[in-house]
Amino acid sequence: MILVTGATGNIGSALLKELQALGAGPLRGLTRDTARAAFPEGVEAVAGDFAETATLKPAMRGARSLFLVSRLGSDAEIIEAARQEGVEHVVLVSSITVQTHPHLGPAHENLAVEQLLQDSGMAWTILRPTQFASNALWWSGAIRRHETLRVPYADIGLPTIHPADIASVAGAALTQSGHHERTYALTGPERVTPRLQVGAVATALGRQVPFAGISRAEAHREMADFLGDEAADAVLDLTGGDVNDELLKVRDTVSRITGTPARTFQQWVTENVHAFR
Repeated sequence: MILVTGATGNIGSALLKELQALGAGPLRGLTRDTARAAFPEGVEAVAGDFAETATLKPAMRGARSLFLVSRLGSDAEIIEAARQEGVEHVVLVSSITVQTHPHLGPAHENLAVEQLLQDSGMAWTILRPTQFASNALWWSGAIRRHETLRVPYADIGLPTIHPADIASVAGAALTQSGHHERTYALTGPERVTPRLQVGAVATALGRQVPFAGISRAEAHREMADFLGDEAADAVLDLTGGDVNDELLKVRDTVSRITGTPARTFQQWVTENVHAFR
């Protein structure tokens, strides 16, 4: 039995499809609302809430493997619950910032979760993806309203990853041998600047998307209103203000593990253009 948590999210929903296509199973998908879950045929929908670890135990019961995204609840309690329920192998989604920006608060928290898992006695596989292609959805409201996008670091490109590629690597780790006690840094196949990302959305829409590069100070004022000062600074560092070779590096991990090329940002846009209409 494989339990996929976050089963309605960008990665979890793609992972369930991936595992079903691979013939893996039986499969369970964890969701807070089973009545609204639209899982692939044959996937058992089970209820659970990361905010209440006790609700996760029944879902874990009988599961051999667990897919887990870090920092969605009390990770220490979640990992201990998995151990108590007999889970043998956990695939954890962490973040590439653990190795690129370990001084940042979220990176430090992700590293602590990784250590908890490594010390748990269960087999583990850790995935460290870079910036998600789906982060472009932050712009969707402004694009739908035909507003000018105001973006800092417009010409600094990161090797953005399609969430489905994270799912593909997770699927391999859950179904193939040789991935226990391994940590994988994951990126897309090329660096894509914000300007190019918006251009890809505009092409898919068949219309112009107004775009303006802005300063870090301007961006910080806008972001701090809903993220807070510290989080706004961290996001700005990671999207261009404090990039380094590790963050900019394009890696072949996805293609090495899955045997297929990593998906492009353009592919993600084609699949999700409806969100910008």
